[in-house]
Amino acid sequence: MSSVFIDKSVKPDNQMLAHTLGTSYKLWDKIKTALTTNYGDLNEDWKFYGQKIGWTLKLLHKKRNLFFLSPYENYFQIGFVFGDKAVSVIEKSDLPVRIIDEIRSAKKYAEGRGLRLAVKKSYDVKLVLKLTEIKINN
Repeated sequence: MSSVFIDKSVKPDNQMLAHTLGTSYKLWDKIKTALTTNYGDLNEDWKFYGQKIGWTLKLLHKKRNLFFLSPYENYFQIGFVFGDKAVSVIEKSDLPVRIIDEIRSAKKYAEGRGLRLAVKKSYDVKLVLKLTEIKINN
């Protein structure tokens, strides 16, 4: 599924993102606010990955990639990549079994194992924050 932002010549901004996400924009704002409070300044970097994927927002802490945000109509997905140490912590965590199983079954690449999480409600925000904490600390 491609992002709603597929025109390479139009780089998305916060106003466009808020309009597209609708009420889900509040969830994105909660994530950014919590992460900034806990870890300091974050950098946002919009990248165009081609017509099939479109524009994706990369969120960085210092120079480290935390996750990718893919916007869709009224919701968004967060894409993580976890190294071996973080995967081990996730496997031993109290995260939902479906998340742990998805990480375990994800194909392993040089940069790690991927996980995509649709964010549509407040509970999803808690998962994103927990996964980001694990990523930052491992």
